Amino acid sequence: MEIQGHFSAEINNQATVHHKPRLLSDNGPSYIAGELAEYIAAQAMSHVRGAPMHPQTQGKIERWHQTLKNRILLENYFLPGDLEAQIGAFVEHYNHRRYHESLANVTPADAYFGRAAAIIKQRERIKRQTIQLRRLQYRNIAA
Repeated sequence: MEIQGHFSAEINNQATVHHKPRLLSDNGPSYIAGELAEYIAAQAMSHVRGAPMHPQTQGKIERWHQTLKNRILLENYFLPGDLEAQIGAFVEHYNHRRYHESLANVTPADAYFGRAAAIIKQRERIKRQTIQLRRLQYRNIAA
């Protein structure tokens, strides 16, 4: 699947988005093209460009690319479709299964769709209940 098609599918498959989608890019020719600007406007997105000669702006996506590259290089791919499937599986895992410490240990999808607060609240409730149960068990053993 081409990148634009995959990107469009991901944007269009979102039920309730709590944040306006935003594209952060450098100032490469493909990112300043008029067609991309039209597409971004049609999708009600915003486009933020990093400062020229300032690669730190792109730090998060560069780190993501390194993580993807490290995962992809672990296997051999004999057909382009195999590689595309592995990239798709990695993106699914990274966005929907992998907990991110910088996001209070929720997935990026949970944070993006506004589920993070409810998940964190539920974890705190479970933690309180567990602590109360352990204290009760300790008191029963000590008595």
